[in-house]
Amino acid sequence: MVLIDDYVYEWLSTDPYLSKIDLVNNLRKHSSGCVVFQKTWKRAEGGYKTETYYLHKMIAEKYLFGQKKEGNRLVGSKSGDKLDCRVENLVYRTRAAASRQRKTSSKTGYTGVYQEHNRYRAVISVNGKSVHIGMFDTAEEAAIAYNKLSREMYGEEGKINKVKGW
Repeated sequence: MVLIDDYVYEWLSTDPYLSKIDLVNNLRKHSSGCVVFQKTWKRAEGGYKTETYYLHKMIAEKYLFGQKKEGNRLVGSKSGDKLDCRVENLVYRTRAAASRQRKTSSKTGYTGVYQEHNRYRAVISVNGKSVHIGMFDTAEEAAIAYNKLSREMYGEEGKINKVKGW
């Protein structure tokens, strides 16, 4: 279920074009996990046209004006919940910051943590290069080491693993 502010719902429901295409009642969850309106229209002159609107991007463009800067062109969720489209949860990010927020593909379940034999290696990406943080006895210890360096290097835009006690 998507979360939006009351005033955003009001705008989406009363905007002449958005109400004409019935955007509010035709939202769905995209394969990316985001909320999207997508409809294909038959053109009078022949052929088809597909309209696609990502809800989080529409809301950011309307309500976060002035926050979009040269490098910050992607809209993301502060909480990581792509269904939370409340204005307070949306933020413009750089491509690099957005990349750091992606879900990990590591088998350990932690970003930057990889098992090697009976120990765990923690690594972080700096300027596109992998940097060794250290070797640890548990995946959780490695994840905490990753979190500390990520926060130190990237501040609030750094990826933080969910680890008990962190």
